[in-house]
Amino acid sequence: MEGKGFDVDEYIEQMALLLDLHLRDEYRDGVVANFERIKAIANLVNSFPLPEEIEVAPIFEP
Repeated sequence: MEGKGFDVDEYIEQMALLLDLHLRDEYRDGVVANFERIKAIANLVNSFPLPEEIEVAPIFEP
């Protein structure tokens, strides 16, 4: 999938088939809009640079 953008419509179609989910037409636009928002948030999180010396914490302690 390298060099190809993430197609939200295609993803929703494929996941609906995989999950045997019958997505009604009146909800499809809302589902697409929400996945577009999720995509934008994920791009923001994934674009944040992390230094190489950061280690993963085995236990989260606030």
